[in-house]
Amino acid sequence: MKYERIKRAKFIERKNRFIAEILIDGKLELCHVKTTGRCKELFIKGADIFVQEVSVPGRKTKYDLISVYQNDMLINTDSQVANTLCLELIKHGGLFKDVKSIRQEYGKLNSRFDFYVEYEDKKAFIEVKGVTLEENGVALFPDAPTSRGLKHINDLIELKAMGYEAYIIFMVQMENALVFRPNIKQDKAFADGLKRAKIEGVNIKAFRCFVGEDSIYPLSEIEVQI
Repeated sequence: MKYERIKRAKFIERKNRFIAEILIDGKLELCHVKTTGRCKELFIKGADIFVQEVSVPGRKTKYDLISVYQNDMLINTDSQVANTLCLELIKHGGLFKDVKSIRQEYGKLNSRFDFYVEYEDKKAFIEVKGVTLEENGVALFPDAPTSRGLKHINDLIELKAMGYEAYIIFMVQMENALVFRPNIKQDKAFADGLKRAKIEGVNIKAFRCFVGEDSIYPLSEIEVQI
């Protein structure tokens, strides 16, 4: 995926969940934060960031925060891009062969899943999670407790028991991660749910991504350690 109208800036502070103050072209501006994650280890004063200039009549901010440097590694923090990348994988055969149909935001049981895919003679529900937290080459999710994520896991387990294929895909929005693990320190219930899902036959996959100043795309699948 390629972004247009990308500019370099400095992160100053996060005003609230959706708004940050940045320094760009020598001026302080407000910027939309495209993630609800905490990202406390990323959004620190003085961090080098890349923002997308957006022109929408009536909008309060003219920039979207897209990515941030952590040391020498550029991490994409756009929460919307994980689904886009997964869709590209599905369309180009990176997950399934002989894809017959793809539906997005498909409701089933108590959840609305990112994708419902029919391929070969199978039917699959897929939930996608974007990962922005990394420690010593290990990608970790979540960065804060997520009851919604646990609900998705439980429903996928039930769907698998009903005869559907079930997938949880972690799109690791950075290049240097070597393995993926659930973040047990932040959310033990999610980690335990993921372990239970694996035992019950839910497919759990993780893909690391190349992140450039104006682009992001999947590089390769990485090991999932649960």
